[in-house]
Amino acid sequence: MPLRSTRTPHDAVHHPVFAQVWAKLSPVLDDRAGMAEHRRELLAGLSGRVIEIGAGNGLNFAHYPGTVSEVVAIEPERRLRRLAVDAAVRAGVPVDVVPGAAEALPVKSEAFDAAVVSLVLCSVRDVRRSLGELRRVLRPGGELRFFEHGIAQGRVLAEVQRALDRTVWPLLFGGCHTARDPLAALDGAGFELGAYRRLLMPSTRVPMPSATCVLGVARRPAEPMRS
Repeated sequence: MPLRSTRTPHDAVHHPVFAQVWAKLSPVLDDRAGMAEHRRELLAGLSGRVIEIGAGNGLNFAHYPGTVSEVVAIEPERRLRRLAVDAAVRAGVPVDVVPGAAEALPVKSEAFDAAVVSLVLCSVRDVRRSLGELRRVLRPGGELRFFEHGIAQGRVLAEVQRALDRTVWPLLFGGCHTARDPLAALDGAGFELGAYRRLLMPSTRVPMPSATCVLGVARRPAEPMRS
């Protein structure tokens, strides 16, 4: 696929310690916390050309259905990108792992039938700009599949999340923020929200600050009909 030029450095994100921890932790979450099932639900029914933002170590790749003709996977962190390249080799669909940042996607406009974000919007530097880029690269009517964590519905936990975001959490967890609101961000970026459901991941008796998740679909609005 032809790429568009961008001034964003290929390694715009550099969190080597977090990347190493996530590489070990994420397969455990897939096996023991049900994350693999959420990945399958997230990607079920996709077809055509797909762009995945923040692909991490590529654990989504194995769950893309055969109706997908190509996945362009953007990952800015060097260590995770190397792992994603290895996962792409084992995927059942063609996957091209590309360096880049969500705020300046190195691809042409309206080039994809669908986009995927999975535990990504919590850590991008600029949510509005990142979603604007996703809207740009999707064709009119294209789907955005999302599985994101964000602000808790309970007041006490939400206050804890905001306090953590102001202090240690982003430093410890690769720029992650726990109190962002992905649904409000999608709506504010001009996406049409479709079906979604809330869940806890992992589901524990005392929820972790990052456990409040939402899984669903949004769409870039179709172009208005001309009279």
